[in-house]
Amino acid sequence: MKKNDPAQWREQLTPEQFHVCWEKGTERPYSGALLHNRKAGEYLCTCCKAVLFDASAKFDSGCGWPSFDQALPGRVEYTRERSHGMERIEITCQACGSHLGHVFDDGPTETGQRYCVNSLSLDFRDQE
Repeated sequence: MKKNDPAQWREQLTPEQFHVCWEKGTERPYSGALLHNRKAGEYLCTCCKAVLFDASAKFDSGCGWPSFDQALPGRVEYTRERSHGMERIEITCQACGSHLGHVFDDGPTETGQRYCVNSLSLDFRDQE
């Protein structure tokens, strides 16, 4: 699949996943299947299966979405955006361009980052 060609993904994703990943939607807070996941492993892009986050970077931010204090190097693209009356940094999958969520400079860990990610944009692979 080509990067940034959402029409190709429509058949492979649920309508909810497509809305989040390619229409830059947001799932309802506290509704995501991966919000409370505490297993060791890796978080992958739900579209192209690129590994984006290690489970060791996940923390409970209380915001209602899975939160990470860092992405794996070179796996996430950052774009400054202005929407909904805010200026923020959108994060997308470097490999395919799908929307993941946003990153904020208010994280409680050493990195100071809070990657706020939609569960619908992620898959999880248990550590084996």
